[in-house]
Amino acid sequence: MEGYSLSEISEWICADKKIFGAVEEIVTDSRKITPNCLFIALEGEFFDGHKFISEALHKGAAAAVAHKRGEEPQEKTLYVGNTERALRALARMCRIKIDPVTVGITGSVGKTTTREMVAAVVRQKYQTLTTKENLNNNVGMPQTLLQLTPAHQAAVIEMGMTALGEIEELATTLLPRIGVITNIGVSHIERLGSRENIRQAKLEIVQGLREGSPLFLNGDDPMLWGYKNPHLQVIFYGIDNKACQITAKDLVVSTGSTTFTICFQGEKYPARIPCMGQHNVCNALAAFGVGVYLGMEPKEAAAALNQYQVTGWRQKITEFHGFTVVEDCYNAGPESMEAALTTLKGMPCFGRHIAVLADMLELGHLSDQAHRTAGALAGSLGLDAVYAYGEKAKLLVEEAQKSGVPDAVWFPDKKALTEHVIALVKKGDILWVKGSHGMALETLIEELYQRA
Repeated sequence: MEGYSLSEISEWICADKKIFGAVEEIVTDSRKITPNCLFIALEGEFFDGHKFISEALHKGAAAAVAHKRGEEPQEKTLYVGNTERALRALARMCRIKIDPVTVGITGSVGKTTTREMVAAVVRQKYQTLTTKENLNNNVGMPQTLLQLTPAHQAAVIEMGMTALGEIEELATTLLPRIGVITNIGVSHIERLGSRENIRQAKLEIVQGLREGSPLFLNGDDPMLWGYKNPHLQVIFYGIDNKACQITAKDLVVSTGSTTFTICFQGEKYPARIPCMGQHNVCNALAAFGVGVYLGMEPKEAAAALNQYQVTGWRQKITEFHGFTVVEDCYNAGPESMEAALTTLKGMPCFGRHIAVLADMLELGHLSDQAHRTAGALAGSLGLDAVYAYGEKAKLLVEEAQKSGVPDAVWFPDKKALTEHVIALVKKGDILWVKGSHGMALETLIEELYQRA
């Protein structure tokens, strides 16, 4: 964020008064106070920044923003109705003043991968800011926007949600020029109740799109296919649905990469992504579409997809002591689990195809059936082994055993699972490690690398 006057900030956040001066940075963590910053005291279920306002001002903050009064110096504190809304208001101010090309991305599965693929393409044309890690919620997304500077020509921003209304809040903060929805899955169905409600929540992105903006939708998803909006350019991409405007064919999956042909407006463009699976090709089609809409030649946009880099614990492939580990434990849901198991079976292997799994969380009433379906899929694909832990993963293993997986074992805890994997892994094996982030399978991977 470039420097802004405190009087202007006071107006944007509808504060109780004006404070004069200027700030160079906005901070929400009292441990990261810098001279002449603005400290916003956020309040959550397990924390309250209001307790640290006096400390922040003592450390050199120029002013603070609060929504309740305490013993802090009130002459340096701007009082508002809600500090989280104030944070979003300042992010919106920053976005409007700098006015980059903005791309908003949401969906149940594949948001982060699609975000990084879109950014890889957009960077070929624009200096681009993108969401870091998983800062995609009502606090993280505005914090990202506040990193905008006049040097940024574009921003590729991920938007997540756990309830109705949240995407609308983010979209009206970001004001995206381009929207992308990757799919409508069952993540958060425990809170939202149905896929129809999840669809409604994701489509709130349209509230931030201006008249005539493009909205790229996954046409392979029956919950999105056929969506119409007279105020937007609705563009469908997909692989199975050949009626989409952007499609792909001739997919060839290799260890660590996928090649394919993009079909667009009657022409064909060869493409490669440094990751595996049909689901990732679908994500790439969205990124291609965004690039073309922004004025890139289709050939150029297709070539840029190869610049994508795997982030975090998302399908990173590591060759280690003769065996292969696919680190894919950032998150898990029925759709991504199906994609992972299918892609695992398709990987060339002279050892065993082994799925190391844990619970898929936040699935509510669908949880039991989702885990049983994953276990049955492992058997129908012909995987050599399934090792898993977690209350619901027990159902997955039971179904895998019934479906013919020759070595399917459930473990009562992660430690027992880890010891088993370390003892049995051999050269030539491929281990695909996947579970919801809350199951923390990354610690299994780390111990595997230390001891195997």
